[in-house]
Amino acid sequence: MSDDLQKALAGVRAEIDGIDAELLNLLNQRARCAQKVGEIKAEHGEAGHIYRPEREAQVLRRLQDANPGPLPNEGITFFFREVMSACLSLEQPLGVAFLGPLGTFSESAATKHFGHAARLLPQASIDDVFREVESAHAHYAVVPVENSTEGAVGRTMDLLLGSSLKICGEVVLRIHQNLLSNETDLSKITKVYSHAQSLAQCHEWLNRVLPNAQRISVGSNAQAAQKASEEAGVAAIAGEAAATRYSLPRLAENIEDEPNNTTRFLILGKHDAGPSGRDKTSLIMSAPNRTGALYELLLPFSHTGVSLSRLESRPARHALWEYVFYVDIDGHRDDPTVKAALDELAGRAAYLKILGSYPVAVY
Repeated sequence: MSDDLQKALAGVRAEIDGIDAELLNLLNQRARCAQKVGEIKAEHGEAGHIYRPEREAQVLRRLQDANPGPLPNEGITFFFREVMSACLSLEQPLGVAFLGPLGTFSESAATKHFGHAARLLPQASIDDVFREVESAHAHYAVVPVENSTEGAVGRTMDLLLGSSLKICGEVVLRIHQNLLSNETDLSKITKVYSHAQSLAQCHEWLNRVLPNAQRISVGSNAQAAQKASEEAGVAAIAGEAAATRYSLPRLAENIEDEPNNTTRFLILGKHDAGPSGRDKTSLIMSAPNRTGALYELLLPFSHTGVSLSRLESRPARHALWEYVFYVDIDGHRDDPTVKAALDELAGRAAYLKILGSYPVAVY
């Protein structure tokens, strides 16, 4: 390395060191402000509400709008989520339940939303995830609700019908599937383990590249990765988190058939989220069993100009051939137009349950 190059690098590195020292000081100033917020809440009897999803969404959107680059908005969002996560943990680490084991896409969604300072609580089933929050063993739950290629997650939707938990946020996770194995030669792969949904998402790739390998469905992609780490001639289809946790090389990356494969997760808690300026409201409704009943349920949204972003039917569990409708609408339940629509809907629906209003996912 030439002397001129060393001098040039030394100057820039010294500048970086100075910026790092300033960042360190500013981050600790921010943490002290977060502590003051906690103290003020405690004085006013709000100590249990340390996490405010609407406030977090507002901060992240403001930072994205103000971002001059060269860092992309995605990087800015990641960095500041981690800062907010660390600051929250000074008051109380948030317990977050999700469908385990560790290494699943649900873990990735939980970490994406709550940061690495959260206390992660993997559960054996989606039912157990709900119960952890309902019994106050966890503050929040992260549950999958729909996938862009495989559709709705029925168990989550069924549990929402009977649960007292509120939707207070959402996470949208881009799903990249990888073929993981300790084998270095694809020709030696005789078995491929994965969750049934992941096998379906990679069906055409497997037909093309591993047509003779046996496909075996297991409870989770993390479980598949664990098996691949222990058995010869075995591969797993799983995400990056599982590859890292089980130290498995990637024989092939991004093998999903649909390039825009995305899963949406809901954040569930015991409280509503306040208005953030860009929100959704989710609800469940049912219509009387008569001609034109669904049309009548949709009229309040037409009358008030409220936009529906999702409408899906599910069998009602209390009666044969009866259905309930899961609906997402744009706006917060406190918005005047949304409130008017919901008030009118309440007079028309045989059953109406507001699942929650919450900020639209910030990428």
